[in-house]
Amino acid sequence: MSRFRPLDVLPSIKLKLSAIIIGAIAIAALVSTIGFRLDWPVWIRPVISGAIGVAIMWFFASGIVSPLQEMAAAATRMARGDYKATVTETSADEVGDLARAFNAMALQLEEVDRDRRDLIAMVSHELRTPITALQANLENIVDGVTEADDTVLATMLTQTERLGRLVSQLLDLSRLESGATPLSLESVDVASLGREASREIALHRPDQLIEIVVDPPDLTVMADRERLHQVLANLLDNATRFSPPGEAVTLRGSQRGSDVRIEVIDLGPGIPEGDAVRIFERYQRGSHVRSTESGGTGLGLAIAQWVVELHAGSITAQPGEPHGCRIELDLPANGARS
Repeated sequence: MSRFRPLDVLPSIKLKLSAIIIGAIAIAALVSTIGFRLDWPVWIRPVISGAIGVAIMWFFASGIVSPLQEMAAAATRMARGDYKATVTETSADEVGDLARAFNAMALQLEEVDRDRRDLIAMVSHELRTPITALQANLENIVDGVTEADDTVLATMLTQTERLGRLVSQLLDLSRLESGATPLSLESVDVASLGREASREIALHRPDQLIEIVVDPPDLTVMADRERLHQVLANLLDNATRFSPPGEAVTLRGSQRGSDVRIEVIDLGPGIPEGDAVRIFERYQRGSHVRSTESGGTGLGLAIAQWVVELHAGSITAQPGEPHGCRIELDLPANGARS
């Protein structure tokens, strides 16, 4: 239950303490005057005045220090893992500023803890599926239930590649969050980079058709080649995962004023309007298209957005025509926006 704090309107602790002292002196003087008129014994007057002054100071001072006591209690709860603790922040003085900063910190810690729990849950789920499949196949081979034929080995290789992608994405995300990702800008040929990324996708989806359309054909952009390759590979991998069998995925590059636009287009189920922004958040998947069964980790698009923002660019998800999804990536052609 919050305490009575009438001095919260004062903007400074010094003003509060001054008000308390002046009030206590005034009360003491009033009591002394009353005692003189009532002919109280001389020794009683200062005792009563002092007792009343101390009581007044104790009452009002408790309202000043109560936010600090709340913060101490909340910090103890946070040390035990409860990040929902908040403190009263009605005071207009320095303690109130500290209380507001404390509540903001508590909110940030709660978000970090939620991300941590989401990460643990996501990694546990994503690792369990390929590990279980690998273990089952290896046990069958060891027990002689199945032969180590090309089909079984291909399945095991697919699961191993999925594990590798997850570990690589987690490492990339860690580097991006720590800021340990300096960019090495150079003139990058968009068509050539698109072909490199498409060949990477063909390693595990050899039947998927990827069309590359760049206008003008010699279109270039100032970018970190390795990082931009990573973005295009992630976007193409995502698009081919949801593209219907027999339908091509298109990578298109064009000049848009001082920017270079790269689009990755598929004819899959698309992204619901409410998920167009949320899919770029870490550990998030669209409400129905980013299913676990698709093999997505919820990290690829978050990493893509992070890399694009490092290049001072932007990335958005748009509905395809007549259906599907179009990811639009805009980068400053010269490496920096004016």
